[in-house]
Amino acid sequence: MAKAESHTTRAYRSARRAEQARRTRARILGAATQQFVARGYAATTMGSIAEAARVSVPTIELIFGTKARLLKAAIDVAIAGDDEPVPMLEREWAAAAAAAEDATSLLAVFARALRKAAIRSAGLIVVADEAARTDRDIGALSRRLSRQRVMTVTWVVDGLRERTALQAGVTREVAIDVLWLLMEPVVFQRLTGDRSWTPAQFERWFTDSASRLLLPHTDEVRATTVMRGEPRADADA
Repeated sequence: MAKAESHTTRAYRSARRAEQARRTRARILGAATQQFVARGYAATTMGSIAEAARVSVPTIELIFGTKARLLKAAIDVAIAGDDEPVPMLEREWAAAAAAAEDATSLLAVFARALRKAAIRSAGLIVVADEAARTDRDIGALSRRLSRQRVMTVTWVVDGLRERTALQAGVTREVAIDVLWLLMEPVVFQRLTGDRSWTPAQFERWFTDSASRLLLPHTDEVRATTVMRGEPRADADA
């Protein structure tokens, strides 16, 4: 009986330590995110993060190693919304997008997921892109993030092409570039920051822009074009 109680006590203490470690990690990531976005990468120190998170610098270094790795961890968690080791294209939003019946619905699902991720991560990614100009480690991180965006955009574009032909003259490569630019974090930052857009406005703008630039024009769009006085492509000469 004593052995059973001892085993239960050890299991309880182990679970409690794991929870404490999780909370400490989350507190450090939260403090780092706030500091990086407010001050920039160069001006943010491990000491200032430690002070804000109420931990020691050695604790941060034990968990994350370097400041560059801490920024990487903060960005990864911000993009995903959690620290679970689940690839982006295996998450719930991707399953919902894959199940979309038409291209417009797929874009809507993606835009909603993009808005949520951008709220959490765009500021951090912009910080990384700016620091990449002078920091080799952050440069590698910035390039990795760019490749990840290309992979995600390629997946979305191929999903669109499975459901409809792209707009005349728009190749797969052009469609990838267009979506890549529309979802660029600095665009979200400028619109929601400098121009005071709400994230919901950004989502609507992204969906509308992607639809107009990539998907075939509907009869409604063609009718609107005629109403504006512009000749239809199939109008009599």
